[in-house]
Amino acid sequence: MAETLAERVWAWLHETFPERQVYVRSEGRVQFFTFGPTLQATLAGLSLIFLGWVAFATVNVIFKDRIIAAKDHRYQQTVQTYENRVADLQMSYDEVNGALVSAEDKFKATADELQTKQNTIMQILDRKQQVDATLSKSSTVEESAAAFDKNAPSDSVEVATPPSGLGDGGSSDLTVNPQPVKPQPRTAKPTHASLLDFGGAVGRIAGALFGKRQPAEISPETIARHPVLKQLAAQTDRVRRLGTIETALMTRTQDQVEEGVSEIRTVLRHVGINPDQFQQRIDAAEGVGGPEIPLSAVHIEGIADTAFQQAYLRASAVLEQMNQLLTGMRHVPLATPVSGPSFERTSGFGARIDPFTGRYAFHPGIDFAGPTGAIVHATAPGKVVWAGVRGSYGKMVEINHGYGLHTRYAHLSSILVQVGAKVSEGSPIGKLGSTGRSTGPHVHYEVWYDDVVRNPRNFIEAGRHVL
Repeated sequence: MAETLAERVWAWLHETFPERQVYVRSEGRVQFFTFGPTLQATLAGLSLIFLGWVAFATVNVIFKDRIIAAKDHRYQQTVQTYENRVADLQMSYDEVNGALVSAEDKFKATADELQTKQNTIMQILDRKQQVDATLSKSSTVEESAAAFDKNAPSDSVEVATPPSGLGDGGSSDLTVNPQPVKPQPRTAKPTHASLLDFGGAVGRIAGALFGKRQPAEISPETIARHPVLKQLAAQTDRVRRLGTIETALMTRTQDQVEEGVSEIRTVLRHVGINPDQFQQRIDAAEGVGGPEIPLSAVHIEGIADTAFQQAYLRASAVLEQMNQLLTGMRHVPLATPVSGPSFERTSGFGARIDPFTGRYAFHPGIDFAGPTGAIVHATAPGKVVWAGVRGSYGKMVEINHGYGLHTRYAHLSSILVQVGAKVSEGSPIGKLGSTGRSTGPHVHYEVWYDDVVRNPRNFIEAGRHVL
């Protein structure tokens, strides 16, 4: 078959380029040149190649600018496509990197807020523990109250001071605390908007000082595309859910502190003291005041949870109120002037048959009988305003405890303090005796509030629950 194809080509070559002879006559001589098919085909091919090169060169010269422009355009397109691809990759990288940084910031902010909440709760609990420690009952008070309850009557009577005094017809020298100072009128009342502006200004200043960056929000689509971001977001939500537990704990702490305040107010009412009036006297004694700013305008640095902030601020306010009430309660006489098995309550508060006249009379205190010379103690801290003989009281000590509270210790055999002396709870103030209008060795104990004699039994019972 190959031979047949070669034969056909050879036959087509001889048919197309038959043998030719060229005669040349010069100077009477004739010469001829023979051109075979092969030579003619070779010359024809070389001619075609030359003509093709001439055509190409001509076209290239004529359309050179267009060709160069087309090549340059294709190059620019390739470069632009490459740059767009690189830019897309860079944007994708920046998006992922920014989202990761933002997610890390958000996680760190959430974790920092949780830690701040825990530290805040620990501070509140520490303060509450300190307050609760002051509420623990002392063994002396329990023993005295238990001994007192053996013959304690269930009724109580409050009697105002008789015009002619008690016992000896003399007047009672009592120190009266001044009324709380009325609040001064405010010249300007801040509006809610101004408070918000103030809070925002403080926040901006704090941000400028500390350079804290707020974490940017990440779109759910971005998180869904990247497993690392999705896992980090899940951990952030987990930490945030733990923060809600801290808020509930703070709210529970607030409720417990409020219960403590309610118990103290109940104790005050039990002994015949108006809790609101007592709180006003504490504020007057401490000298408190300042502008009124609502809690909604207050922000705790590092905590963005509004519910937790409100719970903390309320718990802190109630705890401060409880601490103030306990400070005042330390001046309330809640103990007994004597303690121990050798003492016995011989006469209670209220109406009785007078041991000297046999007629009905009113007894303004409680009598504790015991051995002569036994130490009589102050039932609360205060200042001695009377130390000496006082008619039917005999040798008597009177102590001003502040907030309108006074106590009297009568029929002493000797007095161990002087007028103006400051005493604390449990300080020895005298020795038990039988001076004045007395049938035997005992101490006559009275409690006064706002110039009104009160039943000491209520105060001693209250001593079981506080100081």
